[in-house]
Amino acid sequence: YFVFTIWGGFMGTSLSVIIRTELGFPGGILLDNHLYNVIVTAHGLIMIFFFVMPMLMGGFANWLVPLMLAMPDMAFPRLNALSFWLLPGSMMLLIMSVFTGDGAGTGWTIYPTLSTYKFHPSSSVDFVIGALHLGGVSSIAGGINFCSTAYSMRIGAMTGLRVTMFVWCVGVTA
Repeated sequence: YFVFTIWGGFMGTSLSVIIRTELGFPGGILLDNHLYNVIVTAHGLIMIFFFVMPMLMGGFANWLVPLMLAMPDMAFPRLNALSFWLLPGSMMLLIMSVFTGDGAGTGWTIYPTLSTYKFHPSSSVDFVIGALHLGGVSSIAGGINFCSTAYSMRIGAMTGLRVTMFVWCVGVTA
């Protein structure tokens, strides 16, 4: 998770540099206003869904929850692997959306007015929505694994009140 999120962070940061350069020299780098919107959309989605969330819930939670519960691994290692391997596919769908048609320039919220067929006749918005759904499936799979690990893989003396606050927070967030 950490290597993937660092890579996602570098991608998002490089898009941020392009955004800042364009704001510093308007019309100097990007000749199209829609391309700017596409880059802002990709930057927002990559930083939230492929850097912050996988780093916190994927990387740190996978590393610290088993340690804090005195367990060697998560409850379902294969579900954990599935949760991770759905993320690169989801990121590929998001990157494909940038190069499909004119790209999805809807903002990171996928603003409903801009995401309609009238403003984006290509399938770029469909790729973004598919990427977010695939990332959501990854998050749900990880959440199931965190909850089952936190509630069923504790040592005998570790009751609910003796579990650390981080494990409780991950379980509630999942």
